Amino acid sequence: MKPTAALCSRVRRLPLTTKQVSNGFYKGTGTGATGRHTKHGGYVIEWRKVRTYVVPEQLKDCKLTPFVTRKMRPMKGRFEGESKGPLSGEAYLKRWKEENGTD
Repeated sequence: MKPTAALCSRVRRLPLTTKQVSNGFYKGTGTGATGRHTKHGGYVIEWRKVRTYVVPEQLKDCKLTPFVTRKMRPMKGRFEGESKGPLSGEAYLKRWKEENGTD
């Protein structure tokens, strides 16, 4: 029994999942291999399989900038607070009260 042409036009074809097909189907991620495994447990990169991306000439003088400024220096230092660290509940509540009041 086949569906009619009108019904087929309304049905949208979705990608298959591993639960919809028989055993042995492996969908993968579409990334492909960049090398091969050795018999001793290592991995050898085959450079002819590695993807290389070429930036078009139009983007060389592009005025768009990254979301984070390049002038930003990394922040280093120690947490000045309770001995449990910056992720402790007491430190969070103390900072919340300082910024938002006692309400």
